[in-house]
Amino acid sequence: MIRAIEQSAPLTVVFAGGGSGGHLYPALAIAAELRRRVPDARIVFFGTGRAIDDRILGAVQGEFVRQGVQPLSNRPWRWPGFAYCLYRERRSCRTRFELDRPDVVIGTGGFASAPAVREAARMGIPCALLNPDCVPGKANRYLAPHVDAVFAQWRETAAHWPDAVHVVVSGCPIRPAFAEARREDGARRFDLDPAKKTLLVTGASQGARTINEAVVANADFLDAFADWQVLHLTGDADFETVRAAWSKRGVQAKVLAYTEYMADALAAADLVVSRAGASTLAEITAVGRASVLFPYPFHKDRHQSENARCLERGGAALVLEDEIDPNANAPKLREALEELISDGGRREAMAGAARRMGRPHAASMIADQILSWTAPTGLAAATRGKSVLV
Repeated sequence: MIRAIEQSAPLTVVFAGGGSGGHLYPALAIAAELRRRVPDARIVFFGTGRAIDDRILGAVQGEFVRQGVQPLSNRPWRWPGFAYCLYRERRSCRTRFELDRPDVVIGTGGFASAPAVREAARMGIPCALLNPDCVPGKANRYLAPHVDAVFAQWRETAAHWPDAVHVVVSGCPIRPAFAEARREDGARRFDLDPAKKTLLVTGASQGARTINEAVVANADFLDAFADWQVLHLTGDADFETVRAAWSKRGVQAKVLAYTEYMADALAAADLVVSRAGASTLAEITAVGRASVLFPYPFHKDRHQSENARCLERGGAALVLEDEIDPNANAPKLREALEELISDGGRREAMAGAARRMGRPHAASMIADQILSWTAPTGLAAATRGKSVLV
């Protein structure tokens, strides 16, 4: 199924997918690595109309095509609208690709990736998927049989597809900054006290209300640890509420709605409380930090729980079930924090386990594969099989 192409300048790579940081940041990491190697490479993002796409992609070099795709609803009466949008965007992608044929198309997850990837496969354009979650989502399950390779973060992922799907266990692409980040740089970036230990709280790019509530409910407990400070990334919706809550406490807390300097935030941290999105876990393991994970509770397939269990099995994280009710979450979090804040040896052991699980060079490995498709021989002779560890 692998198709070789003849390269003509400039190299054009389409990344299709959006709607969340987890669908965009891995693409940006690969794009940066491709541009490092091929400075005149042309990068095009086929994303969504969500605000997060504008926020993340607006600051990077590359073309941005907004697509009118919808997520697949569990409500059957919405399926016709989903099907119509998918059909309309597939036709639009085919028209674009006929006029301006890309060299490679990479799906980054979600149904925003489906129109471009499906049409690229039909047109004989080399294409692949990024699958950083342990459990593949609906879009990747649909698309995987049609692409040349699936780049996965976890070995466990290969079991979710038939043998005909070519799965490459590469890790999740992250920006080089995570491998290079230093604690002192992070402390300086966020104006933190370098003499104190730091608890980083994050709900990823859009925040997590249940995590925010559980942490703030433990502010009196954290106040007892004078040698600790808090860096709290709230998301836009909860920023004012969380900032007001911390201002009433004696804890030294830096509260931000969002930061593009996540590598510095993790580098400054001694302990992380977080969701368990695939990109977030790739970043935590690249930097090597102990974590308490609250997987997102609303996904039907509970894929964040599966992601988190990968770290838990490796001794790198404690996993708590998000019961949505802050009265249930807060005591569990307090117990976990008490255990880890008071036991530096345990934190260091978990941080070391996280570091051993990290694959900070995933973007480079995937760029190798993409560029090999542009060579005359492509990957036609590549090893085929269920899973290839690179």
